[in-house]
Amino acid sequence: MKKHLQPADYLKKILTARVYDVAVESALEPARNLSRRLHNKILLKREDQQPVFSFKLRGAYNKMAHLTQEQLERGVICASAGNHAQGVALSAHRLGSRAVIVMPVTTPQLKVDAVKALGGEVVLHGDSYSDAHAHAMELEQAQGLTFVHPFDDPDVIAGQGTIAMEILRQHQGPLDAVFVAIGGGGLIAGVASYIKALRPEIKVIGVQMNDSDAMLQSVNAKKRVTLSDVGLFSDGTAVKLVGEETFRVAGDLVDGYISVDTDAVCAAIKDVFVDTRSIVEPAGAMAVAAIKQYVSEHKTRGQTYAAILCGANMNFDRLRFVAERAEVGEEREALLAVTIPEERGSFKRFCETIGGLPGGMRNVTEFNYRISDTAEAHVFVGLTTHGKGESGRIANNFTRQGFKALDLTHDELAKEHVRHMVGGHSTLARDERLLRFVFPERPGALLKFLSHMRPGWNITLFHYRNQGADYGRILVGMQVPQADHQAFKNFLETLGYPYVDETDNPVYRLFLGG
Repeated sequence: MKKHLQPADYLKKILTARVYDVAVESALEPARNLSRRLHNKILLKREDQQPVFSFKLRGAYNKMAHLTQEQLERGVICASAGNHAQGVALSAHRLGSRAVIVMPVTTPQLKVDAVKALGGEVVLHGDSYSDAHAHAMELEQAQGLTFVHPFDDPDVIAGQGTIAMEILRQHQGPLDAVFVAIGGGGLIAGVASYIKALRPEIKVIGVQMNDSDAMLQSVNAKKRVTLSDVGLFSDGTAVKLVGEETFRVAGDLVDGYISVDTDAVCAAIKDVFVDTRSIVEPAGAMAVAAIKQYVSEHKTRGQTYAAILCGANMNFDRLRFVAERAEVGEEREALLAVTIPEERGSFKRFCETIGGLPGGMRNVTEFNYRISDTAEAHVFVGLTTHGKGESGRIANNFTRQGFKALDLTHDELAKEHVRHMVGGHSTLARDERLLRFVFPERPGALLKFLSHMRPGWNITLFHYRNQGADYGRILVGMQVPQADHQAFKNFLETLGYPYVDETDNPVYRLFLGG
């Protein structure tokens, strides 16, 4: 029977971890603007400033530094599409070892080039991390290499735990909680092990994306849960199954978990930029998003919280999406569908209503309209707000003034697609089904979709907008006769792409439906 390491064992491993041959002791900085806004002291642990712009090299190097000379001479291997790959490559270069990095073929060229620049031998295989991992296991056996796991390894966990050691050394005053992003669980297992050994009164709060919450679901189920699918916005934490050891350690030591969404993380990326003039990746901002949510829910004041900014490997092209969603994430913008009479003077009365909204004048951030009916006009409008929770009140105010209004501020279909394509009513689109897909951003993805379709299913609507990510968000309308509904369901299941059926969404009915 496998013997589990006890908290005292992990404390010793963290204290003796070999990370500073490659890693630096990152700064612990106050976020002054955010602290003023939240009325609590917020500290940022700047792991985004590591040589590979991520904490991952700590665990990778500590693991490899404990290998035998014979193992190092044979070489190491890992499967990763991001930060762990760079950590392994840099560590291998420093230790004089060969490093084979298996990456999915969908990996952005930026990350492939970064690994190659550090001396890693890149092998592109499969469409997903799971495919890459399986191939890495085959190469490990065939070539006698040593696999360096991204999170589920005691030496990796101990390497990441040195972050907590630094936090407690750098901050001598009271510390109420440390917020830690979770993917596979290596970071929070190491941080919790150290903090609970020395300062058990400090809360350790785990943070997960609401569409990649394998640890949270596993804790609730009291066993490891494998997610059928994960969201890809925060690719650094997109893990379907947490580690066996990380789950055990986190289950014993972590005080609580918070789930955050894409908009909240985009707003947090902006918050970090305002305070540091640095841009972190989505995973790097999750802890800040969680602190804001925690303060809002618990109404705390005067406490001290630390957020680990765990990485900054952000594709530049994704900033367009982040900037667009940050205002909605902070709820500084309300999105509304307002119905007004299609008659002279109604538009002027609508604008006067905007000017008379409680709280003073608001800027119009977006306005979309196209004539489609002789009796009514549906307007898609964005308005600045003065704080959270205002969008619903604004919608109610329009209704009281005689304009039927629908609050779209939290509607994914509205935010991702409809705001860019308002005015698509068509009398020709009978039997239309509307689906929102996530396609892998690679050649052939659309062709696969089209080849699986029945010839009789006509595409009536298509919207795609490149977000600079590893995946694309697609909106598709298809004419599917009633008799083909079961065949259509089978088509969606065979396709294998994540999707949401939006046919009954009221936003679709207002602006696009046939």
